[in-house]
Amino acid sequence: MSILAWIVLGLIAGWLAKLASPGPEPGGFIATVAIGIVGAVVGGWVFTLFGGGGVNGVNIPSIFVAFIGAIIFLFIWKAIAGRRTV
Repeated sequence: MSILAWIVLGLIAGWLAKLASPGPEPGGFIATVAIGIVGAVVGGWVFTLFGGGGVNGVNIPSIFVAFIGAIIFLFIWKAIAGRRTV
């Protein structure tokens, strides 16, 4: 997949994950893309681990995989960030 495809997929998956995740989310456009790209990697790894297909382009199955991965990533991120006191 090209860099542009990863960015587009990351933007879509990150935006959907931020909508589905309760509570305020830090960051703007760049954070949303980063969450989505990390989610695509995490989701692809998890789905491949269980015998499913990974992320292979900007299509509905790949967006679904990236979305699930972004939700998992956000859950872990909030659990870790929630423990820190500033």
